[in-house]
Amino acid sequence: MSRIEGVLKALKGQGRKALIPYITAGDPHPDATVELMHTLVNAGADIIELGVPFSDPMADGPVIQLACERALRYGTSLRQVLDMVHTFRSQDDKTPVVLMGYLNPIEAMGYEAFADAAADAGVDGVLTVDLPPEEAEDVAPLFAKRGLDPIFLLAPTTTDERIRAISEHSSGYVYYVSIKGVTGAATIDVDEVARKVAHIHELTALPVGVGFGIRDAATAAAIGRVSDGVIVGSVLVDTIARHQADRVELKRALTNLLNPMREALDSLAS
Repeated sequence: MSRIEGVLKALKGQGRKALIPYITAGDPHPDATVELMHTLVNAGADIIELGVPFSDPMADGPVIQLACERALRYGTSLRQVLDMVHTFRSQDDKTPVVLMGYLNPIEAMGYEAFADAAADAGVDGVLTVDLPPEEAEDVAPLFAKRGLDPIFLLAPTTTDERIRAISEHSSGYVYYVSIKGVTGAATIDVDEVARKVAHIHELTALPVGVGFGIRDAATAAAIGRVSDGVIVGSVLVDTIARHQADRVELKRALTNLLNPMREALDSLAS
């Protein structure tokens, strides 16, 4: 059982929902990332999605695009991101870490070399935004063989046939994108998300995490009621941008954002 599967099963047994924050590795500076990862855990994170900075993050809105630019300004590379995870693991061997990014850096390293290095570093899952299931028939098994859960995106427009195909290549959880558009682009229609997630659950046994548009405790609770977990990104990355000059205040601000979400999700426990 992978770390991701274990955490999600434990939460389900407790009637609780997963809180999955996203930050971009290397933002606001490479030496801050590990510290911020621990801050997220202390604030209630169950799983961390760690973004690998890329020069053309096509699925991301301006907030995360700017985060990638800040990280790349310091030369943050995929290998450095893996080093960050390795350092994080020296103090935390329980919290799953999912690398989220784009295919180009992985292709440049080589799939096998990346899978080996990621597993050695303590990575638990890999979500590659621009790797469709049709092209993952060789890659997903390679990741799974190294103990890395391949995680894929589902969109509001994803067909039933494609949901089934994606599920066949996935493990850990599937990531449902709640809106049509880029990260941070719109307000969530909770009723529509509830209908879609319920339908996805009919087609896959995997947990469903919902991301895009979750900004506060109220939206976290609303989405938590209808999903297995909430994924929070842009609002955290925007907070990092606003407090990047003051590390102490930055950690406080992130904690003040996540703590109410954690409490709101836990209030749903049955």
